[in-house]
Amino acid sequence: MSNPKFAWCDGIVPWEDATCHVSSLAFKYGAAVFEGIRAYWDGSNLCIWQLNEHLARLEKGQRFMRFETPFSADHVADAIKQTLNANEFRANVHITATAFLSGPGQPFLCDPASLAITAMARGDFATDGLRVQVSSWRRASDAAQPQRIKSNGNYLNGRLAAVQARVDGYDTALMLGQDGKVSEGPAMCFFMVRNGVVITPDQQSDILESITRDTMITLLREAGHTVQERKVDRSELAMADEAFFCGTAWEVAPIHSIDGLAMPAGSPGPITQTLRSQFDALTQGTDTSHPEWRTYL
Repeated sequence: MSNPKFAWCDGIVPWEDATCHVSSLAFKYGAAVFEGIRAYWDGSNLCIWQLNEHLARLEKGQRFMRFETPFSADHVADAIKQTLNANEFRANVHITATAFLSGPGQPFLCDPASLAITAMARGDFATDGLRVQVSSWRRASDAAQPQRIKSNGNYLNGRLAAVQARVDGYDTALMLGQDGKVSEGPAMCFFMVRNGVVITPDQQSDILESITRDTMITLLREAGHTVQERKVDRSELAMADEAFFCGTAWEVAPIHSIDGLAMPAGSPGPITQTLRSQFDALTQGTDTSHPEWRTYL
């Protein structure tokens, strides 16, 4: 896959010039927050999916990281739109918007900050089922690192689990929290179905405040399903009839098996398949409900 022509690094620049200095606090300490955002091409228009929700979370992340000069939602939205227009995309796109500390110095400094936007054509994440390993790496506690926000430094924890799963012959990992309860995947939220009830770890399970997770809960409840947000024991995973991951990059990704135990209802299971079909229809514009989730260029 070839790189796009342009990126944003405090302004539109050629892709090759969108760089971060090796002495920066972002490079040395992971002092950055980001958002992964999707834009979907419907054949005539490019629609940015849930842009306002992502911008609000990025603002909160910058505030949490105590950036002295945070970038406003309007500024980030304009930068994203300029980047998309400059590259003239006619395909589905994955966007990364990163606010990062770009200067050198001591780790307690909170300025200066820069804004980077990258956008690359990317197809839908399609899989009939992931082979998942319950990782020996535990999810970092929110008491140690702010798991609610998309801080770049948080993702080393998940990367260790993802790499280990691949080395061990699995597709990806499911992580437990410090309390031994189910948390989430390396970069995606977890849902399971048991006896017709949809279950997902609650916010106190050291998970991201996930926009896609909230969307899934909304759609499932609108369809009449009972959704429980609660603590999930590891042993309860063996009782699941079906399961899936979700996230901006992963969309709705069915799980085939966990630690070698296949899902009895199949992969995807019936609830997962219906949810994935509805989500695809929403993002592609054939289902026009929830117009508040769409921003057209």
